[in-house]
Amino acid sequence: MTKPILSLQNIPCETLGNFEGLFLSDGFDIEKVDTRKRKVPKDPTQYSAIVILGGPMSVYENSDFIKDQINLTQTAGKKKIPLLGICLGSQIIAQSAGGTVFKGPTKEIGWRKIMIESSGSEDLFSGFHDLRPTVFQWHGDTYSLPKAAKILARSDMYPQAFAIGSLIGIQFHLEVTEKMIQSWLRNYKSEVLSEKIDVQEMMKDSAAHINELEEYCSVVYSNFCTKFSL
Repeated sequence: MTKPILSLQNIPCETLGNFEGLFLSDGFDIEKVDTRKRKVPKDPTQYSAIVILGGPMSVYENSDFIKDQINLTQTAGKKKIPLLGICLGSQIIAQSAGGTVFKGPTKEIGWRKIMIESSGSEDLFSGFHDLRPTVFQWHGDTYSLPKAAKILARSDMYPQAFAIGSLIGIQFHLEVTEKMIQSWLRNYKSEVLSEKIDVQEMMKDSAAHINELEEYCSVVYSNFCTKFSL
């Protein structure tokens, strides 16, 4: 019997999004854990893979539920259990592996281009038709990475994707749907106002890029599953 996928959700509005349908279509059950209401599981070997999702909190706040995710990530790395960290999840991986998470000098919010490295085009992003794809960003924190990390993608300012053994970190959001973006604009309204985000322009860009982003998500999902024989 196939083991389930563990999804660690740090805030209700940041979900698996596009990834959920992909896992379900391949016959996986998904165990969803709201990390602020339920204890984070300690044994990663119960799962085929683990996904740690995003959230507005910071790793350096040292919250107990973040510490629990760091501990689980370290164990998953030692046990070679595939773990995908998205945004906050990627920062948790960086911290767990000996990197440092810190507040970036500039936030990246909205549709931005990234640069896929040759290491990424031969790995997680194999099959992308554009090595400078437009993806969706929403983060203020970034990280330094340990020497063991292989950088797969970057932006002009920050590392954007990396691999450390069975741990894969992606700073940007491939999982988002148009409804999710609308939800984030509501849930993060104070940040939208403080960062002077043009909501109409963001939604216009979303209409232009959302279908392509879904295709990119499917490619990354396929590569992730192939890489780890899921």
